[in-house]
Amino acid sequence: MKVFKFGGASVNSADAVRNMAQIVQTHLESDPLVVVVSAMGKTTNLLEKLVPGCAGNAPAHELRHQLEDYHRDIAAALIPGDDDVQQKIGTLLNSLDTLCATLPPDAEHYNYNYDQVVSHGELLSTTIIAHYLNHLGINTQWIDARQVIVTDHHHREGRVDWEATHAECNLFNDLTEGHQVALTQGFIAATSNMKTTTLGREGSDYSAAILAYCLGAESVTIWKDVPGFLNADPKFFPDTVKINQIPYDEAIELAYYGASVIHPKTVKPLQNLGIPLFIRSFLSPESEGSVIGNFRTISPETPLYIFRNDQILLSIYPRDYSFIAEDNLQVIFGLLSEIGIRVNLMQNSALSFSICVDNNKQLVGRLVEGLKNMFLVRYNENLQLVTIRFYTQQVIDRIVAGRRILLEQRSRTTEQLVVPLEQ
Repeated sequence: MKVFKFGGASVNSADAVRNMAQIVQTHLESDPLVVVVSAMGKTTNLLEKLVPGCAGNAPAHELRHQLEDYHRDIAAALIPGDDDVQQKIGTLLNSLDTLCATLPPDAEHYNYNYDQVVSHGELLSTTIIAHYLNHLGINTQWIDARQVIVTDHHHREGRVDWEATHAECNLFNDLTEGHQVALTQGFIAATSNMKTTTLGREGSDYSAAILAYCLGAESVTIWKDVPGFLNADPKFFPDTVKINQIPYDEAIELAYYGASVIHPKTVKPLQNLGIPLFIRSFLSPESEGSVIGNFRTISPETPLYIFRNDQILLSIYPRDYSFIAEDNLQVIFGLLSEIGIRVNLMQNSALSFSICVDNNKQLVGRLVEGLKNMFLVRYNENLQLVTIRFYTQQVIDRIVAGRRILLEQRSRTTEQLVVPLEQ
C-alpha cells in the first residue's frame, strides 16, 4: 500500500483535478492506493475569515457565496449534470452556515470555532473528487478522516492518540476492501467523542504520515508544484537547487525551521518505520523529485534558505526585576501552551525573554493580556524570520542587505535572524 498526498494547489481547478486523477490512474496497482487531499486552492484562507471571532473586513455573505460558487463550478465542470454531488455540496454548506450562526464569537472559543469551520474545506474537496474518480471508473471509497485519526482536545494543533488511531485504522482497511482508491481528508481529525480538530496549518502532510505509519505503508509521496525539495522558495530565488536526498533528521530540522515543503511533524512517524517520503511535481509527474529517507548526508550540500514572514517579536520583562528563571518561564510557557501559540525562535537574558511568533492577532492578544499583570511586554510587528542552513558570512550579508537585525542566533550549521520585512 502506498500513500499519496495532494495539496490545495494540485486540486485548485477542474483541470488540476483532472491532472491529479491522471496521476492516480497511472499509479494504480493491485493494492489500494490511499489518497489524502487538502482543501481546494485558497479555500482554507477564505474559511478562516468566516470563523466566528475572526476580525475580518470582507462581508461574511460575500465570502460564503464565493466559497459556494467556487466549489459548485468545479464540480459542474468535472461531472456535468451530477445532481448528487451538488446536493452533497449544499448539505456541507448548510452545515457551515449553521455553525457560523451558532458558535460563540469570542476569543476564548476561537480555536474550537476554527476547527469546526475550517474543516469544511477538506470535506468539500474530497466529496467532489471522490465523485469524479468514481465517474472515471476508478473504484473509490470516501473515508471521513475524523473517524480514523483520533486526537486530544487541543484545538488547531491536535495531538494524535496513536493507540486509538491505530485501532481505528482497522475500519480503514475494512472500508478499502474491493476498492482501488481510499480517498480521505488531510489536516482534519476528531476527539474520541467526535469533536472536530485540526493538526496544524498545512497539516495534510502529517495526516498522510499518520496513515502510512498506522497502515504500514510502503511509501508516502507528496505531490507539489515544485520539482522536489528545493534549497529556497522559487518565488523569491530564481536559481534554486533541488536537493536529491535528505536524511530524516535533516528534514525534521528544516521542517521545524519552517520549510514549506513538508509539515514539521511529518517525518517522525515515517522515520520510526523507515518509510521513505518522496516529493514529486504534479506538473511533471514523470520526474524523480526528491526523497527523504535513511541517508547519512544531504545531497547536494548547499545553503538552504527558509523565510517566515508576518512575524511578531515579543520581549517580555518581569515587572519586579526578577531574573528570567524557571518560575517565570513556567508561567510564560504555560500560557503559550494554553493559548496554542507555537514559538518559532526564543532567546533570553537575565531580565528579558524574547520570542518570535506568527502574527495571529487573536492569539497574541490573549497572550499579552495574560502576561500583563506579571510582565511588561513590548513587541515589533511586520518582521521576517530568516533561517540559513549551511551558511557563510557572504550568504548572511546578502540576505540581510543592510536591514537592522533585531535578534540573531547562530550555531555551527544554522543562522537565524529576525529582521524587518523588505518593503
